[in-house]
Amino acid sequence: MIRFILLQNRQGKTRLAKYYVPLEESEKHKVEYEVHRLVVNRDPKFTNFVEFRTHKVIYRRYAGLFFSLCVDITDNELAYLECIHLFVEILDHFFSNVCELDLVFNFHKVYLILDEFILAGELQETSKRAIIERMGELEKLE
Repeated sequence: MIRFILLQNRQGKTRLAKYYVPLEESEKHKVEYEVHRLVVNRDPKFTNFVEFRTHKVIYRRYAGLFFSLCVDITDNELAYLECIHLFVEILDHFFSNVCELDLVFNFHKVYLILDEFILAGELQETSKRAIIERMGELEKLE
């Protein structure tokens, strides 16, 4: 199960945070700070999986953004690494080469995309085509 998803820039500013487990606000800020310190200072030669408390953080860096997922220790790391890549591909499709400012100014669409393929901390849809079709239907309604 996914505990939380964080998108952070290199300076540590959180651009998107989605929590699937209840945490206090102070704990959320502490977690964001700790995850940022963990992934930014990590040597690129190492794997993109790292233990964090009693869970695992799976992260990937795209340009200046770190996409981080915290999952259960027994979950498949490669499946979630592919999940991050799928999320970035869908964002690229909607924002034509996504950048940090797209996430800031269109955060509602980013959360909508995220909710289309992750539900209650579980991966629900892995088809890029299906997600894009559903997003197209939702855009017609607006």
